[in-house]
Amino acid sequence: MTSSTPTLRLERQLLRTGYTLVAGMDEVGRGALAGPVSVGVSVVDAATSTVPQGVKDSKLVPEPRRPDLARRVRRWALDGAVGHASPAEIDALGMTRALRLAGTRALAQLSVRPDVVILDGKHDWLSEPETVGLLGLLEPESAPTWHVVTQIKADMRCSSVAGASLLAKVERDAMMVDAARDHPVYGWEINKGYSAPDHLAAIAAHGACDLHRRSWKTFRDTGAVPAPTSDEE
Repeated sequence: MTSSTPTLRLERQLLRTGYTLVAGMDEVGRGALAGPVSVGVSVVDAATSTVPQGVKDSKLVPEPRRPDLARRVRRWALDGAVGHASPAEIDALGMTRALRLAGTRALAQLSVRPDVVILDGKHDWLSEPETVGLLGLLEPESAPTWHVVTQIKADMRCSSVAGASLLAKVERDAMMVDAARDHPVYGWEINKGYSAPDHLAAIAAHGACDLHRRSWKTFRDTGAVPAPTSDEE
């Protein structure tokens, strides 16, 4: 059974092989119906100490504790950041490319450049090549690349990935709470854009808005359309 307490075991193994900066990366919001998909990253090196007590995969941390633990992660890690891909970008690019875009944006915010990135799971969605540069946004020769190591359950096993998960979760949740003020009918301050019964009922009653991922099967099946603007009412 995998322990819910992450360690730096994998990070230190990578550092012993010659890497100097190891980044853990994790996503949140992949399964939501609304809002961005967000990717967190936290960077460690050989001098990084044991992760602060209580830091673990964000799904295992009670919501009230997450903001304080995220602040501790930022103090603990050498550097950390969160990148986002919008619902419109998810609709246009598909989820894998949107994840790559969000992850690249997170890495671009760092003040240091990691040598290797640990991804949760078994699929490397960060560095797969595209036919025309990076998402068509960069020329092939200028598209950044990183060495990627995938690890199943890295969000539970690796401190850097667990820290990244907390950073992403706290930032994305705050974005959804802010968005709820402009779109109060969907209950995003509670459901954070996921397919909770109240969210699905609001979509059925009011239609979808511009923060919904309208290419998703839920909206195709229900026939949900964008909610009317004030000019259309």
